[in-house]
Amino acid sequence: MINKETRISEIQAVSEEKMIIEGYAIKFNEQTLIGTEAHGFKEIIAIDALTETNMKDVPLKYNHQDNFLVIARTRNKSLELEVDEVGLKIRAELLDTQSNQDIYKMVKSGLLDKMSFAFTVKNQSWDRTGTIPIRTIQKIDRLYDVSIVDVPAYEGTSVYARSLELLDNDTRELENLKHEHQKEIIRKKIKIKGDIQ
Repeated sequence: MINKETRISEIQAVSEEKMIIEGYAIKFNEQTLIGTEAHGFKEIIAIDALTETNMKDVPLKYNHQDNFLVIARTRNKSLELEVDEVGLKIRAELLDTQSNQDIYKMVKSGLLDKMSFAFTVKNQSWDRTGTIPIRTIQKIDRLYDVSIVDVPAYEGTSVYARSLELLDNDTRELENLKHEHQKEIIRKKIKIKGDIQ
């Protein structure tokens, strides 16, 4: 089973003559809380997370929906993706269709101002030294889409969205890592005890 996840950032309209929108679908090195402080973790996307990512054919969608018309796409160059020091910047020139006009007007008016991206993880690490565990996504394997979304934002400029199932999966993985860490501590204590005797 592919563990596909989504995240949210920002987008805006930038042109009057053409329907052009720009934004960041990914922002590097920004810590974001996934779940709650009691039952979640913080997450960071490393600055080199996209160096090995498959981004061959990436569509721009609305709310990641497959039943909504594709807004733009890298394949026909209506969608451009650029990795810079901030993150993954997108620039899309929308075709003159009714649905794209509606999307563009909503972005221009600020009704839609968030972006999300669907992806799978290649490499990650966990830091459990603090009160809230921190997950660092070191490498993203594949970028499935970037999407304009209407999910409301939390207080921060970047908000992450995921299904409860994926949150449960990550929480279970974190619990497994905690148990392995505890077992390792016990093994070390037993070894030290044996060495002393």
